[in-house]
Amino acid sequence: MRTLLFLVVALISEILGTVGGFGSSAIFVPLAGFFFSLQTVLALTGVLHVFSNIAKLLLFRKTIDYKIVLWIGIPSVVLVIIGAQLNSMIDLKFAELILGIFLILFSTFLLLKPLFRLTANKRNTIVSGSVAGFLAGLIGTGGAIRAMGLAAFDLEKSTFVATSAAIDLGVDLSRSVIYIYNGYLKAEYYFLIPILLAIAVLGSWIGKKILDKVSQDNFKKMVLILLFLIGVTQVLKAIL
Repeated sequence: MRTLLFLVVALISEILGTVGGFGSSAIFVPLAGFFFSLQTVLALTGVLHVFSNIAKLLLFRKTIDYKIVLWIGIPSVVLVIIGAQLNSMIDLKFAELILGIFLILFSTFLLLKPLFRLTANKRNTIVSGSVAGFLAGLIGTGGAIRAMGLAAFDLEKSTFVATSAAIDLGVDLSRSVIYIYNGYLKAEYYFLIPILLAIAVLGSWIGKKILDKVSQDNFKKMVLILLFLIGVTQVLKAIL
């Protein structure tokens, strides 16, 4: 029953992450933390994201903006390696607390400032890509920051999802190798890998269908409220 509930959380996170544009990790990492240790969650998140990004690239492959992929993707990959290495050196409760605070601040900011956009220049995209990569490696989620950088280009929603997936694939492959090398994914959880593959494909496909029919702005508001509640829960979990 516990495993089934975890897989349901993974599927819901994948659907919401596809439609909301933030990636599934912002929702998946804190909720999966109720089922496994943070290190196991980070490894499973990396695996899920690799499969998820491949699925999204297949579904949205015609709309990738390769110039933006280079601007944001290269610093993201470099910094995610540093963040993933540092994760093994810090107290896990502290990492969970950082994650919760990040989700609260990020969701509150965008709920209060829904029209906020970064200026679409190389400096901002490189900085946002670097911060997103570092946070992805350190606490398991950085897609929200990357989404802010991508939003500066006012991309059409399909291009947004495809470009973000292309960047994330490099980020998640890099951190997954480090997590697995550091022993984060124990052999007893290997059976989840093919199931996460199926969830990544199904969740991305459902998310694409929803994205074709609903207003992305309204859906993002709901996702941000959910992220805020998850952040509060994460902080309480870390300090109690």
